[in-house]
Amino acid sequence: METLRLYDFLPSGNGYKIRLLLTQLGMPFDRVEVNILKGETRTPEFLSKNPNGKIPTLEIEPGKYLAESNAILVYLSECTEFLPYDRFSRSQVLQWLFFEQSSHEPFIATSRFWISILGKAEEYREAIEQKRKPGYAALSLMENHLTSHIFFVGERYTIADIALFAYTHVADEGGFDLTQFPAIQGWIERVKAQPRYISITQE
Repeated sequence: METLRLYDFLPSGNGYKIRLLLTQLGMPFDRVEVNILKGETRTPEFLSKNPNGKIPTLEIEPGKYLAESNAILVYLSECTEFLPYDRFSRSQVLQWLFFEQSSHEPFIATSRFWISILGKAEEYREAIEQKRKPGYAALSLMENHLTSHIFFVGERYTIADIALFAYTHVADEGGFDLTQFPAIQGWIERVKAQPRYISITQE
């Protein structure tokens, strides 16, 4: 089997999702750092791999690429314990993956990018403020769900947890206060206690 090659930007939560799952699956992979701050995803070479010019992009075999972090999670978790076999539970996982990309990541991840990665909190102050309410709404919905569930789907750790964990556990880097969400805090510790857990800064 070909070694997987992950085109990644280390601070990215979307890239971290893939690194975390691959590590927990025990699947070897080569990581290629692509610095988005230097425009390295906009080069003709990278655009030939992912025309959307974003990381993560996974090279499954020479010349065969898959983009979009949550699509990659589904691909890698097929026929593993990280994706339920039951049709309804599987769809619930997808439901949370779609929620993460539509109602969570655009507010929490973007705020973190402006504040902690670009270091331009003041320049983006108004835009960051506009993301507060929908970001907290996403966290509140998660908190409500986790008050009666150990994990997001089927009371077991799945890619739904990985997808939501990536940016939630560093939400404070985007100016979000997690101390008011005790159920989320407990869930974060449960995720960190999973076998083969790695931090977002581990390569």
